[in-house]
Amino acid sequence: MKILYDALKDYADSDYYGFHMPGHKRNGNVTGAALPYEIDITEIEGFDDLHHADGILRQAQERAAKVFHAEESCFLVNGSTAGILSAILGCTKQGDRILMARNCHKSVYHAVQMNDLEPIYLYPAFYKEQELNGAVEPEEVQKILAQDAAGTETANIRAVIITSPTYDGIVSDIEEIAQVVHAYRIPLIVDEAHGAHFGFHPYFPENANTKGADVVIHSVHKTLPSLTQTALIHMNGVYADREGIKKYLRMIQTSSPSYILMSGMDACIGLLASDKKVQMFENYVRLLVKTRRQLSQLKHLHFMDLANHDFSKLLISVKGTQYTGRQLYFRLLDEFHLQMEMAAGSYVLAMTSSADTEEGFTRLVESLLQIDKELDMGYRIPCCKQQANCMEEVEFGLPRLERVYSCGEIERLVHEAFITRSVGSSHNATEFDKRIGSVQILSLPWGQCAGLISMEYVYLYPPGIPLIVPGEKISEEVVRLIKEYKKMGFQIEGIKQDGYIEGTFGRKKG
Repeated sequence: MKILYDALKDYADSDYYGFHMPGHKRNGNVTGAALPYEIDITEIEGFDDLHHADGILRQAQERAAKVFHAEESCFLVNGSTAGILSAILGCTKQGDRILMARNCHKSVYHAVQMNDLEPIYLYPAFYKEQELNGAVEPEEVQKILAQDAAGTETANIRAVIITSPTYDGIVSDIEEIAQVVHAYRIPLIVDEAHGAHFGFHPYFPENANTKGADVVIHSVHKTLPSLTQTALIHMNGVYADREGIKKYLRMIQTSSPSYILMSGMDACIGLLASDKKVQMFENYVRLLVKTRRQLSQLKHLHFMDLANHDFSKLLISVKGTQYTGRQLYFRLLDEFHLQMEMAAGSYVLAMTSSADTEEGFTRLVESLLQIDKELDMGYRIPCCKQQANCMEEVEFGLPRLERVYSCGEIERLVHEAFITRSVGSSHNATEFDKRIGSVQILSLPWGQCAGLISMEYVYLYPPGIPLIVPGEKISEEVVRLIKEYKKMGFQIEGIKQDGYIEGTFGRKKG
């Protein structure tokens, strides 16, 4: 079966001349940039239409479903975000309740906001020693669903969504969670964006399609050799509204999907369907096993070897050293030219894939061993004003905040307010002169916003998990956490003005 890339290459080598989009006309000489203009086309004769696929793209998606053990798969050219939004919007109606892990990606929260859903939070375990979020426990899912079922019928939860593996690689028991969820005849949606490589070697877990999940989202670009922005959404079973999901895919995804992205994805899937896959993953696992063994020799830095973990993720803890995660991140970047995926409060994350080389793994090991040896010799890192190493005793877990307003209520207040910010040169202005009925809209410095009901998201990116969600009451604990992240040099995102959070103290009685 011909893959999409081969068909595009044949077309590029033919004498067909295009009086159609795109405007570069497959002529790379116009800009001089070395980009694959020759295979960048639109929906012309013989190349199908992603939104109504019945030809080469339909065959490509069917091949993806077979490779990933799904009943039905669709290409995503707007990343996993498009899949997550479509899955949630397609499986719920406006005002429904949804059970969601609190460590979900911000796109899940955006879907909640778009459909004015009532979120019920699942809090994963928190590994205090490692300072990272753990797995979602099936018993907790059962407990919440049972409590919900005992309430009024109109208030029942209509879908469950969790993230597994997490950004850090923690894997939940999808099979058991699926059994719990299906007992209530609702769909389980799994954001498995970071687990697209699952199931291709016994060293890794099987993917969620084989574990009973109804909807699974994979970012093939994250851990497989595919182009950035390429992803897949898979649908299984009878509980997910497949037509509803596909309806939203047509709304949310571009009507002009990139054939370069789709051909890159199809080429990746073709590789996974071929015999070459076996040797590729054997070599990858061999390098991972060797690297993890070498990193376990660290004395001061600590290689985190966790249970229920995706072994492709390499986590290096700085706890007990003079480093913060961010300082180690920049040391590896600036001195050793190693770009880590993410820095957290007390660790760094190195993401690997089957495309990594032995040289790359060796450089990582040698660099970390050198830093570790310096620490053994009492080496002191230089003071860096942007990355303070004086850390407070704060817990870097997910804050448990009281929800006062729904996202929909907050959104209506913001629309009604039509706020225009006016901050003088002194930056002392802390309030908007705007009141909606008995509700006053404020913009307060972080140090003064405890008790404020937030109208904004507050998160670090990566990983894009909100610390504060609109409608939640801000606590002293989360304020301390935000200030500590800022002191360590992290960029706080989601807010309109650095150092301030917009919100209200609620409606005054009387």
